[in-house]
Amino acid sequence: MTAMILDAGALLAINSDDRAMIAKMKVAQQSGMELRTTGIIVAQVWRDSNGRQVNLARILNAIDVWPVDLRLGRLGGVLLGKACLSDPADATVVAIAETGDRIVTSDPIDVGTLVAVSGRTVIVVPC
Repeated sequence: MTAMILDAGALLAINSDDRAMIAKMKVAQQSGMELRTTGIIVAQVWRDSNGRQVNLARILNAIDVWPVDLRLGRLGGVLLGKACLSDPADATVVAIAETGDRIVTSDPIDVGTLVAVSGRTVIVVPC
């Protein structure tokens, strides 16, 4: 099963009621794609302790959020070293991607660079 992996920009677009982004998520879900992100991405976008991020809260209930543990941290760090980049959030998004997955990102250049050094065939979709 392929997955659609969301970075912070994709989740912020959903939170801002971006209709095109919401439509992408619905199509992905209807076609059986798993929605996936990492805990560090949630930390980048979640700001409201009173639950006013309704769109974001709703989509997070449908997303498999992977914890950033020692293994994932190391994988991300290796990718950053190979790519000569420094954003661990982008690196964890790429680290959880498998061949055939799609990453929806607001930073297609850095994410594309990380995908290239990963050696996997992952489609980078700008949001």
